Amino acid sequence: MFPKWFDKWNRDNPTDVFRPAIIIGTVGGAVFAATMLIAWGQPFATDSMQTGPRGTGMSVPEFTADLAKPDPDIELLIEDPPFVPEPGEALAKDIYQNVQVLGDLTDANFNRLMAAMTRWVSPEQGCAYCHGDGDIETYGEDNLYTKVVARRMIQMTQNINEAWDGHVNANKQVGVTCMTCHRGENVPSDIWFKMGDVNETMAGWSANQNRVTAQSQFTSLPSDALEKYLLDGEMIGVHDLESRVAGIPGEDGYPGIQQAERTYSLMNYVSNSLGVNCVFCHNSRAFYDGAQVTPQWATESLGIQMVLEMNNDYLVPLEDQYPPERLGPVHADAPKAACATCHKGYQQPLQGTNVIKDWPELATTGVPDYGN
Repeated sequence: MFPKWFDKWNRDNPTDVFRPAIIIGTVGGAVFAATMLIAWGQPFATDSMQTGPRGTGMSVPEFTADLAKPDPDIELLIEDPPFVPEPGEALAKDIYQNVQVLGDLTDANFNRLMAAMTRWVSPEQGCAYCHGDGDIETYGEDNLYTKVVARRMIQMTQNINEAWDGHVNANKQVGVTCMTCHRGENVPSDIWFKMGDVNETMAGWSANQNRVTAQSQFTSLPSDALEKYLLDGEMIGVHDLESRVAGIPGEDGYPGIQQAERTYSLMNYVSNSLGVNCVFCHNSRAFYDGAQVTPQWATESLGIQMVLEMNNDYLVPLEDQYPPERLGPVHADAPKAACATCHKGYQQPLQGTNVIKDWPELATTGVPDYGN
């Protein structure tokens, strides 16, 4: 009546006859629960954001619990409204030495911004992180690389807010400050360096893939996508829809299969950086057609161009300023930015919090607008 293994168990374990029933019951219960989960669907509430025309399935589903969970770094933000300048107030360039970027600010707003940068970038080291341990009379000196880099980062932030409004403020005013990337850390998370060949035993194209790396999003796709697309500015695209196209793929104006793999590597990175799926930007029935994309595609395209400019005009040129320990481990290159450096897994950095409203000094390369 019973299986042979069951009778044998009872003979060998006369005082432990319930264990097989417990094991079978546990396994059977797990199988039943899994079956019900598949049949009824997952039990946690979800919400979705429609990204394309109705009926196309173009939506980004997320667990409601995850949508309600705020970015923990939002707690680090504090209200710090500017001081409206009075006519005739002394300016920072007339009070302090070697103020090259923020010299047209009043003394109060200049020091307010310096204090904020300390909170954003070096809360533990304080002012000494950029100015050293000397007296305030020595603050004008450029002896530390951190000060030279910080000055250039202020210019980069002003340029982002002024020149890339279409990306940064696509839906509403958000802006960026040092806090957007640094989040209270000297070095922002999610910076990147050149990796070079990841398969040392291979040559040619295969040397940059088929090994899981952080930059390939832990896949076997190429690990040089950020370098080629967000630094070198190569064309992003997949192979042609035709089976045979005249010319050489990757060289004669159209991408080949290799470039398609690199593009998928970049798209995985973008997806994980923003916490979205493919249809956030693309039409699910026509990935290849740029005329059928969502509005977010244009915003992301601007973002890619913005990062290209950041890396080439601001970050890479600082390479000679950094000490060896701040450079890349393989090619000793300067740290560079990409989507995750700001977004940290959210569709908008700091979940769309308006971080620029208190900092008109960082919103423009010109005279700040204090609303007076």
